[in-house]
Amino acid sequence: MLLARFTERATELLTAVPEEERPTQTAVAAALRQAVLEAFRSREEYVARMVEVDLLAGAPKQNATSLRKGIRAALLDQGVRCVDAPDGEHELFVVVEGDGEAFEVLRPAYVDQATGKLVLAGQLRRLPGAGGADHSAGGDDAANGEGV
Repeated sequence: MLLARFTERATELLTAVPEEERPTQTAVAAALRQAVLEAFRSREEYVARMVEVDLLAGAPKQNATSLRKGIRAALLDQGVRCVDAPDGEHELFVVVEGDGEAFEVLRPAYVDQATGKLVLAGQLRRLPGAGGADHSAGGDDAANGEGV
């Protein structure tokens, strides 16, 4: 069904291009082949990362802190920055509850460093108290600070 919709839409787009500017069938096939190969490479990289995470999680005497550090390192290797505090980057977070001037980080924000796009917004809870005070809900060393 997806392939049929893709083919239908591609045909519509190609017919909208003036005849003299249309790519040849060979050029279209080469572009599609390249896109499929890139998709397979991306999937292979993703699967390899998941295997690394699984191995890290299954390592003997693994604790949550070292597991989180390993996952953060893998994310950073893939170009994903983890933002644990809203210092100067409040736009990466949403306030989900509470009243007050201070904030507690409930969930970090994740940013694709290559594009600058927000992968997942962080979450903040407002707390009574002085403004600008940031607290982390996790408390462990791996949850604080950027990256690893």
